[in-house]
Amino acid sequence: MTTLGKPETFKRDWVDGFVTAYGRTVRKVPDAYGVVRREPTRDGKVAVVIGGGCGHYPAFAGLVGPGLADGAVVGDVFTSPSAEQVYRTARAAESGGGVLFGYGNYQGDVLHFGLAARRLAAEGVDSRTILVTDDIASGPADRPERRRGVAGDFLVFKIAGAAAERGYDLDAVHAAAVKANARTRTFGVAFGGCTLPGAPEPLFTVGENEMELGLGIHGEPGVRTVSRLNATELADELVDGLLPELPTGDGRIVVLLNGLGRTKYEEMFVTYTRVHERLAAAGLSSLHTEVGEFVTSLDMAGVSLSVLVLDDELAELYAAPCDTPGYRSTGALLETVPLESTVDTVLADSAGAAGNGIVDRVLTAALASVESNEDELGRLDAVAADGDHGLGITRGMRAAVAAARAAERDGEPVSGALLAAGTALADAAGGASGALYGVLLAETGAGLAGLAAGEITAPVLADAVDGAARAFVELGKAEPGDKTMLDAIEPFRAVLRERAEAGSGVADAWRAAAERATEAARETADLLPAKGRAARLAQRSKGHADPGATSFALIVTAVGGVLAEKES
Repeated sequence: MTTLGKPETFKRDWVDGFVTAYGRTVRKVPDAYGVVRREPTRDGKVAVVIGGGCGHYPAFAGLVGPGLADGAVVGDVFTSPSAEQVYRTARAAESGGGVLFGYGNYQGDVLHFGLAARRLAAEGVDSRTILVTDDIASGPADRPERRRGVAGDFLVFKIAGAAAERGYDLDAVHAAAVKANARTRTFGVAFGGCTLPGAPEPLFTVGENEMELGLGIHGEPGVRTVSRLNATELADELVDGLLPELPTGDGRIVVLLNGLGRTKYEEMFVTYTRVHERLAAAGLSSLHTEVGEFVTSLDMAGVSLSVLVLDDELAELYAAPCDTPGYRSTGALLETVPLESTVDTVLADSAGAAGNGIVDRVLTAALASVESNEDELGRLDAVAADGDHGLGITRGMRAAVAAARAAERDGEPVSGALLAAGTALADAAGGASGALYGVLLAETGAGLAGLAAGEITAPVLADAVDGAARAFVELGKAEPGDKTMLDAIEPFRAVLRERAEAGSGVADAWRAAAERATEAARETADLLPAKGRAARLAQRSKGHADPGATSFALIVTAVGGVLAEKES
C-alpha cells in the first residue's frame, strides 16, 4: 500500500506523524499508541475513550478533541489494541468522572477493552461500555448483539462526546450512547479491496463489473456480489437495505455517506443526490448530512450509508459543537435543506417529446443525436485530452433544451429562446466547449432579434450565423486548421451563405451546410491540434477527428432534419 516507512513500524510511524501534525489538539500517551486531548478536561467530566485497529482514519485518533472523544487508542492494522494500551490511554484521559469506552463489536476489542475496564475497576475507576452494532449486513435484525460496528461508530461517538461535554454523569452518557446505537443503521458496498502495508496484493478483489454488498471494514469482502451499479442504482440499493431496518421516529435523521478510503468525494456527492431524494420520499428529513471519510478501511474503494434516527435529546447532542482533527462542527443547527432541485428535476423538462416551439424542436433533435454518440465523442476527446466532451456536451444540451422549452412556453421569440438555451448550455456543460457552444447559440439568437419564426429567411439566418461565427473566433482565438470546432463551423457558415445567396430556402441551405460540416469534421483527422490541452499531445490525435467539430456536425445535421420536416 505504501512505500514510506516499514510495514512493521507502520502504526508507530503514522501515530507519531499524526501527533506532530495536530499537536495543538492532541498529545501522545507514552507506551500506549494512544492519544488524548492536549488540554486536560475539567475535573469530574466523563472521559469518552474510543478505539480499535488502525487503518480506519479519521476513526479513531482523528476524533479526539473538545466535544467528541477524550482519548483514542489504536492497535495494529485491523487489530485490537492490547488491554495495557487501552488501560494507559484511559488513565491518561480520565479526570474523576469515570470512563465510557466506545468501540465496534469485534471480539478482540471486546476482550482487551474488557480487561482494561476490570483493571480500572480494581483501582476504583468506574467505567461503562458501548458496543457499536450498526452494520445490518453482519447479523439478523432480531440479534443485534451479533452485528459489527462500522461507520455508525462515528455517529454514536459524537453523541457520547457531546453528552460528556455537556456534563452528563457516567450513567447518563452511557444511556445516550446506547440510545444512539439502537437508532443507527449502516449498509455498505465495496468496489475494490484494500491492501495491508507492505503487502503485494489486496486482501480481496472485486470483479471489474461487480460490487460487494454488505462489506466489513477489516478488509473482508461483502456478503453478496452483484453487477456493477450506477450512482442512482447504488443509492437505491443502499436506501432499500436501510429503510426496513430503521426504528420509528418523528422523521428527523442524521445521514452519513461514508467513503472507505479510495472513493472520490465527487462520486459520493453524485450518489447522495439520489439518497436524499429517496429518504425525503420516505418522509425523512436530514437535520445533518455528512458526506466524506469518517471510518475508512485503508485504501478500500466503496461507500457506506448510515442513518441515525433522532429524538429531541439526540438532535441537541448531535448539533453540539466539537473540534477534532478529523471532524469539526460549529454547533449551528441548520434547518432541513429542501429537495427543491436536483439534476433530474432541473433537466426533467428536457425529457420526452419536443414541444411546439421551433427552438425546442431543433435542440431536442440535436440532444438525441449527441446522446446516441456520447461514448464516441468521449473516445475522440480522450485521444489527446480528458475524455469528457461527450458527457459535457450531452449535459449541456439537456439544459439547453429545458431552457428553450421554458422560454418558448413563456412566449419568448426564437431569439429569446436561443439566448436562454445558450446561457443554460454554457452553465451546465462548463469547460471551453460549453462556453463556445453557448456563444454560438446566444449570438445566433441575437442575429434573429425581433423576428418571428416565419420571418426568418435563408439570408437572414446566414447573417445570424456569420455573427455567431465571428463571436466564436473572438472568444476562442482559434483559426482554421487549428483542429477545433471552427474547422467544421467555418465550412458550414460558408456553404450556408453561398446557398442563401443562390436563393435556396432555409431547409435546403442548412442541409447542404450540414453535409459540408460533416465532411469537414472527418477531415480534421488529418490535422494536428494547436489549441487547448490537446496541443500538448498533438501527434496522438493524428488520424482521429476533432471531438468538437464532430459534435457540431452531429448537431447541425439533426437541426437540418427538423427544418426539412417543418418546411415540408
